[in-house]
Amino acid sequence: MDQRIIDLYDDFVHTHFDRRLFLDKAAKVLGSAAAAAAVLPLLQSNYALAAVVAPDDKRIKTQTVTFKGSTGDVKAYLATPAAAGKRGSVIVVHQNRGLNPHINDVARRLAVDGFDALAVDFLSPLGGTPPVEDDAMKLFAKVDRKLVVADAIAAGAWLRSQPDSNGKVGIIGFCWGGGIVNLVAEADPKLNGGVVYYGEAPPLDEVKAIKAPLLLNYADPKIDTRIGAGLPAFEDALKAAKVNFSFHTYEGVNHAFNDDTGARFDAPAAKLAWERTMAFFKKHLA
Repeated sequence: MDQRIIDLYDDFVHTHFDRRLFLDKAAKVLGSAAAAAAVLPLLQSNYALAAVVAPDDKRIKTQTVTFKGSTGDVKAYLATPAAAGKRGSVIVVHQNRGLNPHINDVARRLAVDGFDALAVDFLSPLGGTPPVEDDAMKLFAKVDRKLVVADAIAAGAWLRSQPDSNGKVGIIGFCWGGGIVNLVAEADPKLNGGVVYYGEAPPLDEVKAIKAPLLLNYADPKIDTRIGAGLPAFEDALKAAKVNFSFHTYEGVNHAFNDDTGARFDAPAAKLAWERTMAFFKKHLA
């Protein structure tokens, strides 16, 4: 797909949330309104693909749970291994589309690999994730990130209180959620590990507060320029603060390369990043 169209879509889902504006600009690139209308569904999430691990997979158990957040009840999707035993836990933070089938599937993948995984609906204070993706994206303009961080810390406390917890909690996030992981790492000294997928850098003057090890997965900075521009300074700040981190960029791939429900998915990069993610969590949450 023409990189100019992918860049326009990235602007649509992160800045303007205006379908008409995207279609007008895409029509100028592609030559017609009809072509622009045809390409939009290819870029949007196809949740029919979001079942790498089926919800009824016998290796895991799933349920919807509620825990007390910073301002009230927060809903979440919990996936756990079917086998008994103490284990580490992972908070899963969604993109700026809210809690959706793809993120639920990520939680199930983590459960298959031996972790309790809590995919939190961080739009719970606003009534929860709407069923229409465009409506969910628009809600993020109203989200208070300080409350999100507080809810993520509350999720970690809830996970540690569960009878099968070994007391160790990590966090993983994608896009908007990756940025939240960076913020939680700065705010929560109890965190045992954080994995970021193409999330924006946090306030650099607070990087020195990070205690948890980090695994940072980013798209090619020459392609994902919106996020890539902030990475050198972030990496320098992590080094200066002597944070335990590993930093990876994946050449030739776009933002959202791990999302197998969208057009920017890159299977080799996603596979390698996930292998690194599992090795990281197995090291730090065991």
